[in-house]
Amino acid sequence: MTLETVQIQRILPHRYPFLFLDRVVELVPNERIIAHKCVSISDPILQGHFPGNPLLPGVVQVEAMAQAAVVLANRSGKFDPELHNCLFIGIQEAKFRAPVVPGDVLEIIVEAKRLGKIGKFEGLIRCGESVKSSAKFTAVVEPKAAPTE
Repeated sequence: MTLETVQIQRILPHRYPFLFLDRVVELVPNERIIAHKCVSISDPILQGHFPGNPLLPGVVQVEAMAQAAVVLANRSGKFDPELHNCLFIGIQEAKFRAPVVPGDVLEIIVEAKRLGKIGKFEGLIRCGESVKSSAKFTAVVEPKAAPTE
């Protein structure tokens, strides 16, 4: 299963400049997702991180993994953006191994270790054969609050 940006936006509440998935290239419900992010010098975060030496922050890489996990949870029947919020509750063992720079096409690979109200995931980002970062993380799916009048 593949998804383009417009389809991803139907699942995630994030929008530019905080949407970090450009395309889903593979998705196996209840198991794993592979998504891509094209890093561009025009990405707003790179204007200040760092001038003259643009690097994609590690926290953005972990957020990209989390966004991929939400898409996986949705396609696995565990998350409905109309009914739920999906929120980070923990990040474990995050490691940043190599810089991410403009021109890199990131392959974001996330495996579900547990899906449900509490989800546990392992993520890896690579560019070609180079591993850029990895993390284990936990998220919770909560019902959206009822609208107030």
